[in-house]
Amino acid sequence: MSISVCTLAFGRAEHVFNLVRGLTLSTREPDELVIAVMQAEPYDLPETVFPVRQIVMGSNGIPLAQARNRAAREARGDLLVFLDVDCIPHPCLVADYADRSAGRSGVFMGEVKYLPSGATDNGIDYAAFDRVGVEHSERAGPPSDPLGKCGDYRCFWSLNFALSKADFAITGGFDESFVGYGGEDTDFGRTVATVGLPIWWVRGAKAYHQYHPHHMPPVHHLDSVLANTHRFIEKWGEPTMQHWLRAFVLMGLIERRGKGWVKLREPAEDDFALTQQQADQPYASSATVLDWLEARELEASA
Repeated sequence: MSISVCTLAFGRAEHVFNLVRGLTLSTREPDELVIAVMQAEPYDLPETVFPVRQIVMGSNGIPLAQARNRAAREARGDLLVFLDVDCIPHPCLVADYADRSAGRSGVFMGEVKYLPSGATDNGIDYAAFDRVGVEHSERAGPPSDPLGKCGDYRCFWSLNFALSKADFAITGGFDESFVGYGGEDTDFGRTVATVGLPIWWVRGAKAYHQYHPHHMPPVHHLDSVLANTHRFIEKWGEPTMQHWLRAFVLMGLIERRGKGWVKLREPAEDDFALTQQQADQPYASSATVLDWLEARELEASA
């Protein structure tokens, strides 16, 4: 089995460098790395034994779905391993995906640990990463067995996953009508389930998510979340990202009208402050913000 690792990148040169450096430390190196470069210039990368192909796509607001599809089309491996640009692969990630997917179809989702700020200042240190990295409280933990069935397509997310190139073709790839942030992962998970492919949780195939400031719920992507919600309704007959939408309603940013939502105002400084990931947090939490908003709403109505 030949294996292609695929990623897409815009900016974050240090994160890209660390991803590639991590792959060079793999117990089983990939047969290639394909980078969909969402900017005008390619990256300066460390030397590797395996080939690295940078597909420069330009910098005109390229949809994430389009970049993932381009990387998959360009990849030559039998197995496609998709890693977010912020991920540093564990030395066994590639080997684990090869082992877990052997003789099976479907989508395989490996473990992720989130690193706090400064965790990579001294380079790649996997023992240190395991000490300070944490699992996301809003994601399922790894299964007790090497593989566990995932029964909810909404759990799919594209941070760290693998599937065969043949199965990717069956899905038709990511829907490029989802533009900007939000919804394209859930749509892909729904498509995977609709075409009858299983989704698997993997014990192992671990990646370490490098710190970067973020907002959750993603108020900085309010317009694209709304647009992609309406696209999802049009396609599947029901909404998605409802926890984010609920938070936006409670923040007074949007309101429900008919079968959709409309924006009431632009996010303000207080909205960004509420949703901003703090420097001591390895990840931003939508659940924490939503719990606070719900408590405030309950208190106001008492």
